[in-house]
Amino acid sequence: MKICFDSEKYEELQSQKILERVQKFNGKLYMEIGGKLFDDLHASRVLPGFRPDSKVKILQKLSDKTEIIMVVSCIDIERKRIRADYDIAYDSEVIRQLEKLRGFGLYVSSVVLTMYNGQKSADVFSKKLKSMGETVYIHRPTLGYPDNVDLIVSEVGYGANPYIKTTRPIVVVTAPGSGSGKMATCLSQLYHENARGLKSGYAKYETFPIWNLPVDHPVNLAYEAATADLKDKNMIDTYHLKAYGQRVTNYNRDLESFAILKSILYKITGNNKLYLSPTDMGVNMAGYAITDMDGVKQASYNEIIRRYYKALCDNKLGNQPISTAETIKKLMRKHGININDRGVIDAANSKSKQVKAACIAIELNNGKIICGKTTELLSCSSSVVLNSLKELAGIEDRILLLGSHVLEPMLELKKQLTDNKNAVLDLAEVLSALAICSSTDKFAKLAFSKLEDLAYLEAHSSHMLQSDLKTLKRLKINISSEPEYITIQ
Repeated sequence: MKICFDSEKYEELQSQKILERVQKFNGKLYMEIGGKLFDDLHASRVLPGFRPDSKVKILQKLSDKTEIIMVVSCIDIERKRIRADYDIAYDSEVIRQLEKLRGFGLYVSSVVLTMYNGQKSADVFSKKLKSMGETVYIHRPTLGYPDNVDLIVSEVGYGANPYIKTTRPIVVVTAPGSGSGKMATCLSQLYHENARGLKSGYAKYETFPIWNLPVDHPVNLAYEAATADLKDKNMIDTYHLKAYGQRVTNYNRDLESFAILKSILYKITGNNKLYLSPTDMGVNMAGYAITDMDGVKQASYNEIIRRYYKALCDNKLGNQPISTAETIKKLMRKHGININDRGVIDAANSKSKQVKAACIAIELNNGKIICGKTTELLSCSSSVVLNSLKELAGIEDRILLLGSHVLEPMLELKKQLTDNKNAVLDLAEVLSALAICSSTDKFAKLAFSKLEDLAYLEAHSSHMLQSDLKTLKRLKINISSEPEYITIQ
C-alpha cells in the first residue's frame, strides 16, 4: 500500500485543536464524535496511511483529561440494527466497544440509552449493562424537537432527561452508528450544566466530509457514496461563506439543522455568536495531513466503485432499495468515474466466464493481478488468497502449499457435518490449515508470514460471497462483488 496520509501529523494536530476548543469554553467540552471511533476502515481506505484507530490514539494523548459516554438508541436495539462491516447487532457492538476502549486505557463513565419509549429489548439490555457494573442513563425523545425551541430547552424538554455526572474537561460522546442521539445527549448536558451555572461547550469531531477540500474532491465524493442510503450531499457551507468569505465543504444535514441548532445553543447559553457556521463547530484536521493527493484521489475512486457494487448486492439480497445504487451511479457518471478504473473487476468477470466458475481477482501492490476460482476442494476466496500468498512469498506455482492429504480429509469431514455434498473449504478453514502446516512446512510458513501484506489490496468477485466475505474483510482486503448468486460449479 502506498502511504498517502501522515497519521502522526494528523494525531498531533487534532490533539492540539481539541485542547484549543476546550479552552474556548472555560475548560469543559462535550465533543460528539461521528463515524467510527476505532476500526475506521473507510478512512483508512480513502486516506491510505490513516490508522483505523487514529481517533483512539488521539484520545489516549488526552486520556487524563477525557472521559467517554457511550450512546445507543433504543429504537436500534429494538429493531436489532446491525453494524454492517462486522455483522454485529448494536447492543453487542456497544459491549464490544466498551471492552476495547477500556483496553486502550480510556475511561468510559456511562452508557446512555436514548429514544426510550418502553421498548422491552432496551429494558433487557439496560439490566444486562447494570449487571456488568455499567452506569446507565435513560433518555426519552425530546419534546418539541426539532421546531419548538422553547419546549426543547425547558424542564419538560432537555430538563426531563437525567443529568449525566461527568468529572473530566473533555467528554467524548460516541455511539455504534449514526442516528444514536449523540448531539441530543450533548445538548441535554449543556442545558443541565448551564442551569447549574457551568458554561460548558459543544463541538463535533467528524472526519468526513473534509471541510478544506472542495465539494467535488474524490475524498468527499467517497463520503457521499458511503452515505448514499442516508441521501447525504456535500455542499458549500453557505453560513461560513457569508460569515468569513471562505468556501468550505459541509453536508446537507448539518446545513439543514444549523439554524435550529444555533437557536438551541443560544437559548441554552445566551451567546448568539458561539458558532457562525456548521463548519465552525468542527475540530477536524485530516485535510492537513494528506501527503499524496493523487494517491488519495485514486483510493477514493476505488472506494466509490466498491460502494456502488455493495449497493447493488444489498439490493439483490433485499436489504436496500435500488435507489441507493442509482444515486451512486449518478455520482459516478457526473464525475467521470468508470467501473473499468478498477482492473480487478474485468479480470474476475473474464476469468469466471472462461472457466465457468466463481472467480476472484486481487491486484498486488506491484500491479500484478492474481486470480482464483472455485474448485472441487476450495472456494474461490481460498484459491485466490493461497495464490496471492505464493506470489508475495516468491513461491513457485508448481509447489502446493496445502496438499490433498491435508485438504481432502477436512472437506470430507465438513460434508459429513453439514450434510452438504457440494461443500468446499472456505477461507477461514483453509487459513487454519495453513497456520497448522506452517509449523512443519517451510513453504507454508513463508506464505503464512505474508498474510498481513494482503491488507488494503483491491479485489473483486464474480459472484456474491457468503461466509468468506467476513474473513476477507478481517484481512482488510478491499473486496467488491457482482450482484450474482453462486449457481455455477
